[in-house]
Amino acid sequence: MALLLKRDGHRVTMFERFAAPRPIGSGLMIQPTGLAVLEQLGLADAAQQRGARIDRLIGQAEPAGSVVLNVRYAALGSPLAFGIGIHRASLFALLHDAVSAAGVPIVTGRTVTDSILDGTKRHLRFADGEIAGPFDLVVDALGTRTPLAPPTGHSLAYGALWASLDWPDGGYFDIAALEQRYRRASKMVGVLPIGTLPSAGRPQAAFFWSLRADRLDTWRAAGLDAWKAEILTLWPACAPLLDQIIDPDQLTFAHYAHRTLSDPAEPALIHIGDAWHSASPQLGQGANMALLDAWALAKGLRESTSVAEGLGHAVAQRQRHVRLYQWLTALFTPVYQSDSRVLPFIRDRLVGPASKLWPATWIQAAMVTGLIGNPLRPLGLDAPFMSTRVSIPDAA
Repeated sequence: MALLLKRDGHRVTMFERFAAPRPIGSGLMIQPTGLAVLEQLGLADAAQQRGARIDRLIGQAEPAGSVVLNVRYAALGSPLAFGIGIHRASLFALLHDAVSAAGVPIVTGRTVTDSILDGTKRHLRFADGEIAGPFDLVVDALGTRTPLAPPTGHSLAYGALWASLDWPDGGYFDIAALEQRYRRASKMVGVLPIGTLPSAGRPQAAFFWSLRADRLDTWRAAGLDAWKAEILTLWPACAPLLDQIIDPDQLTFAHYAHRTLSDPAEPALIHIGDAWHSASPQLGQGANMALLDAWALAKGLRESTSVAEGLGHAVAQRQRHVRLYQWLTALFTPVYQSDSRVLPFIRDRLVGPASKLWPATWIQAAMVTGLIGNPLRPLGLDAPFMSTRVSIPDAA
């Protein structure tokens, strides 16, 4: 967001709560929607070089081993369609280097607690009581638990344990696929290629295990050996990854929440990314939706004569797509993360087999890429593979 606004000639200051800017988390997927924004920033090629090309998503239900998720990007009709598995640290470094090169000042050690409207401008208040501003616009990118927005939504019962590990030799996993194994909807293990970190000498994998938040303490008390044994009964190929985990602190637990602000824009303030809309990562849209939000805001301000008008344009360009994917994520999350026995039964015996047939193959690919709802057209963007002019419908 800062890079886009700086390039448009705005005077931008970033406030960061850490003493030095740094990433948190493991891997994520950049979809064609997010890649379209990175391409506009001139960073798409670098993202591809640092990440891993993903051509399909595959999930099997155990113990039968039936394939219940098989999404191929090629189903969109172009061999150029793909996603990128990338470590958050790689994406962070890419953007941080670009922001630093652009001369955007980053003020560190500033924990934002509130914003104060002052006429048509805003001040920011920090945890130590100091105040900065006034600013013509405050862009809230503080995430799901932002203090700048009213509380809304709800925490989800299930989260996940994450770790970044060395990619194992020996062909245990598909180097171009996100692979998952399920037992009902209460147990899920996944492996995502995420490329090579600048600080790592070999390719990395994001390894994740679905877990109810209220069972985290029980998991810790049971110990790593019991946990590893459970995973190996579900997916024995995970052994070389599990051998790398010798301390529970290597794993980070991610809490998820489903929330959507009804009005993400206020006078001289806009919420973007998870501060506006957060959800389970089941459809893998978080980073991509945030990139689209950033582009929409920069475009809205660029094409308007006032901040208020620009905010209105930005929200209008994104609201329909945000609502659609919030609804889709809420619909599909219980199928893969819940205590339900009925939903995974339907998934494994009906939805899984049916999803192998056209047009379900196309619909799944369009959903995973973020292209359902046609979010790029109102933003003046094209997916990197859209030279083939694949037709994307306006609604699911």
